[in-house]
This record gives sequence, C-alpha cells and structure tokens, in this order.
Amino acid sequence: MENKAPSPAIEVRDVDFSYGKSRAIKNVSMDIARNEVTAFIGPSGCGKSTLLRCFNRMNDFIPGAKVTKGEILINSVEIHDKEVDGVELRRRVGMVFQKSNPFPRSIYENVAYGPRILGEKNKGTLDGIVEKALRGAALWDEVKDRLNESAYGLSGGQQQRLCIARTTAVDPSIILMDEPCSALDPIATARVEELIHDLKREYTIVIVTHNMQQATRVSDKTAFFYLGELIEYGRTSKIFSNPSIPQTEQYITGRFG
Repeated sequence: MENKAPSPAIEVRDVDFSYGKSRAIKNVSMDIARNEVTAFIGPSGCGKSTLLRCFNRMNDFIPGAKVTKGEILINSVEIHDKEVDGVELRRRVGMVFQKSNPFPRSIYENVAYGPRILGEKNKGTLDGIVEKALRGAALWDEVKDRLNESAYGLSGGQQQRLCIARTTAVDPSIILMDEPCSALDPIATARVEELIHDLKREYTIVIVTHNMQQATRVSDKTAFFYLGELIEYGRTSKIFSNPSIPQTEQYITGRFG
C-alpha cells in the first residue's frame, strides 16, 4: 500500500485580497509543505507581507482589508469559517515581526505570558515551558541567570530570539516571520538563521525577506511575488540557479526591484 503524502500545512486557493478598493493580492494559489522553510521574496509593495498576514488573520485588524475571493486552509481547515476563532488561530500560527517587540516585563514573563493567558498556573509547569522555549531559541545559556531582569536589557538579536521563544511557548504548528533579521547585525542574523534551520524540525516556517542571500541560506522553497501576483514558486535551489520565468531572473540578479 502506497504511503499517502502528508497534506500541506497551508493551502492557498485562488486568493484575492484588497485594502478597500485596492487589490493587493491577485489570484494566488500555492501549497506550503510541513516542516519546511518557505521564503517570500519580491520588491516592496508586491503583496508578500500581506499574504503572510493573511495566514493568521492579522489583517482583520485593518479596516476595509479582506480576502475578497478564494480560500486559505491551514491543516485542512478554512481559516475564515465562522467556527474558527481568530485568537486560537494566532496561537497555532505564531508571528515574529520585523522589529523585535518584547513586552516591558522580565525575560521569564515574556515567555510565560502566553501559557498564562491560556490558563497555565502551575509554577513548575511554567518553569519547564520557559526553559524549553528559551533552549529552543538558543537563548537559555545566555539568560538563565537573569530571567527576572527586563527583556529590554537584551541585545537586539537576543530580543528577536526571545520573541521567537515567546512564539513557540504556546505550541504553534506554524511560525510566520516578517523580515525577522532586517534590524540585526550580521552576527545576530547568522544566529537567527541557524535557529530557523533548527526550528523547522518542529514547525512549518514562512519567512518574508528582502535579502536574496538569506532566502538561499534558510529556505527549502521560494515564492517570487510581483504587483500582487505569484510569478514563480519552487525549490529554492532551482529558483536561484535556473528560474523558469525571465522576470524572476531579473529580480534575483538585481536588474529590477
């Protein structure tokens, strides 16, 4: 009996998205595989961050912004169904932003915050969750003796890894990253990229990046967007070495964008 391939983590079917009358995404369809890193690339304003924010319905908070056509399924469930709770969706589909945004609390409380909101009160359980998340974010050894100090005392790169730990502490299945290294120096960027490579063992990761080299280093698949359309999508090695569409080649070689 043949093994059935696992269903994609995210399925995008003929999606249009608009901000009021402005169409930001046009007829996009794609499947995003489990336990892989998928990079979204393309010039500013091409729709890549908008699509990323569709996956956990962050766009719900923008007046007049909505999917006007098509479907987005996560783990085979249409995320706009009335049964789907946006808060629960955002727990399962975590997000790491361009600029690290730790809470004005201790390092420990930053990571414990989500589990507490979900009802976890046991100190021993919380200690275990915090340690596991910080270890998973390659941060434990750097902060284990200062857990009660303010998160604002960490460097920019450490703050971004703390935000990743905070995201994983509530046990998501998917992590979205919107240019997570754009504010970091090269050493901190390398640490986060190593971390992304490790995290895909447990999570499906979608990353928006303007950095072509970063896309080649961290992703299994790459999607190139232009003016709201998905131009080309495939294995990263092929997209960067032998793209099928001339427009893709022009973008990745720096001839436009």
